[in-house]
Amino acid sequence: MRRTAPPPPLEQFAFGDVLVDFAKMQLKRGGQSIAMTAQEFKILKFFVQNPERVLSRPELLNEVWGYQNYPTTRTVDNHVWKLRQKLEPAPENPVHFLTVHAAGYKFVR
Repeated sequence: MRRTAPPPPLEQFAFGDVLVDFAKMQLKRGGQSIAMTAQEFKILKFFVQNPERVLSRPELLNEVWGYQNYPTTRTVDNHVWKLRQKLEPAPENPVHFLTVHAAGYKFVR
């Protein structure tokens, strides 16, 4: 039986006018550098690795933050809001980081 090699780690990714280099933790939008925290890079990478998939707040907390028990899911909401502010063309009308009511969020390239 022939085994396939695992996919290479995701290092660079582009969507809209955003270019992100996860290895260097650098992000540009419209050619301009955008300051991002390490946690913002982590959640962005998880979204990018799971395109079009609805991710619940508890799943995001468990996978990105590593929390098993947490007091509130507002942490996720606040980070998604920050990603929208930095990366969406019109944050009040997002096209990449979508809310799926009563379920969570999904990333659309």
